[in-house]
Amino acid sequence: MLLSGSEIIIECLKEQGVDTVFGYPGGTILNVYDELYKHSSEIRHVLTSHEQGASHAADGYARATGKVGVCMATSGPGATNLVTGIATAYMDSIPLVAITANVGKSLLGKDSFQEVDIAGVTMPITKHNFIVKEIADIAPTLRRAFKIAKSGRPGPVLVDFTKDTTDPKNKYEYTPVKPEEAVKVTDTIREEDLDAAVELIKESKQPYVFVGGGAIASNCEEELAKFVDLIDAPVCDSLMGKGAYDGTKPNYTGMLGMHGTKTSNFGVSECDLLIVVGARFSDRVTGNASKFARDAKILHIDIDAAEISKNIKADTSVIGDAGEVLKRLNEKLAGAELPDKSEWNQKIKESMEKYPLTYHQEGLTGPYIIEEIYKATKGDAIITTEVGQHQMWAAQFYKYKEGRQLITSGGLGTMGYGLGASIGAKTARPDKLVFNIAGDGCFRMNMNEIATAARYQIPVIQVVINNHVLGMVRQWQTLFYGQRYSNTTLNDNVDFVKLAEALGATGIRVTKKEEVADAIKKAIELNAPVVIDCQIDSDEKVFPMVAPGAAIADAFSEEDLQK
Repeated sequence: MLLSGSEIIIECLKEQGVDTVFGYPGGTILNVYDELYKHSSEIRHVLTSHEQGASHAADGYARATGKVGVCMATSGPGATNLVTGIATAYMDSIPLVAITANVGKSLLGKDSFQEVDIAGVTMPITKHNFIVKEIADIAPTLRRAFKIAKSGRPGPVLVDFTKDTTDPKNKYEYTPVKPEEAVKVTDTIREEDLDAAVELIKESKQPYVFVGGGAIASNCEEELAKFVDLIDAPVCDSLMGKGAYDGTKPNYTGMLGMHGTKTSNFGVSECDLLIVVGARFSDRVTGNASKFARDAKILHIDIDAAEISKNIKADTSVIGDAGEVLKRLNEKLAGAELPDKSEWNQKIKESMEKYPLTYHQEGLTGPYIIEEIYKATKGDAIITTEVGQHQMWAAQFYKYKEGRQLITSGGLGTMGYGLGASIGAKTARPDKLVFNIAGDGCFRMNMNEIATAARYQIPVIQVVINNHVLGMVRQWQTLFYGQRYSNTTLNDNVDFVKLAEALGATGIRVTKKEEVADAIKKAIELNAPVVIDCQIDSDEKVFPMVAPGAAIADAFSEEDLQK
């Protein structure tokens, strides 16, 4: 059938199973929005308050579901406002398709009004991007974009259409095509690599399993749990890997790295085999790379060959989908004779008892708030976060039982990410309670998205852990910069409760521990957008901590500083 370019774009989105798009209209993309209007019963459009909010919402939608998130913006500043969200998705390997429109083909390169080479701008932060200048290329390009975004190691793809390709007067033949399924990467899994991995496991008396975000992407929770049971090992994770292994199990020791538990940091430093599933050895995980797991052999399982030995040298690696690799390893290990791990596991258990996560019990604190959210939700909510101290407390004190429960910016560390992401996550999973945990500094960056939640009555619960400072930066200034608090104090007259009400939400202020449970209960019962402003002390800190440049074995607590 003959369709306009805009009609083809919408038909391709429907073809790919897209039910929700987050975006903001403008001049060059008006033709697409006009067509979207006619299909509003099939594709829901969520108008965010800012394009950055749209990109974060699409990202949150993708993380909550595993599907490709979609955002749209007009040319120039509309397109550039998506950049931070695209970079966030790129760093965390999140499947995203960003659709932008540009000036007409004849105006490209002439500094036309609201013209930006958005493909050039985003080249370093996308898996791939496209400029579409001909109507004939619209359908094949969009289909390819979705396939790239969700295949292999997922990531964001940008498609930029010139305005003339969407002109209603131009028509082209469109034929529906069944979308290609994302095929698991298995052709790279070599038998000799699996055998080498099995030999390392058979030799190991003190193994440790470290789980990253790749395990979430591959949905390998079941095979991972079988693997861990077979080899009888303790498990730690990265921020991005939370929930891939059930955080309530007794052999789960917590997060690894700068703000990881002492048990995870010490245990990985003492193990003889570190089995890494879908993690890239971020500097926040390894600390001083030359001192990381020095006595251990490294078995690295990852879908991306470029990650092998990039940051930490691997002794053996298996390239491919983590779930498929673990399945094949499980088959080879079933019935195999493995060394007894009882002494090693007892040592880890004693370490967990000796070094539990603790916090100040007097007064209102971030960890206390997170624990109360955990109790109220019975560990079943989706938690999105901004970036900073509150993010680490959410990682430490909420127990994640399954993947896609924690939605947070790991690689880029994007302040202002969480609120948009929570809107995307709640839109995708209306059956789940969704809390966004923020600091007051992060909340200021994109707090206008409360208006979006209120407009559509998306019942996200925004918890602001309000310490009136940029908490994590202040923590570094306290510990490493001689308490010189340069531009980190936010002690002004902003009233987040009044702000919430002005934007159409409900505001609740909490100043004492005794008020927290009731505030959370009320927010859940309202089933509407709520902002809970929790006032805590400016000098609360996140512990344990590894100093920059130090080995993770040198993790210290507040008590260590007082010795």
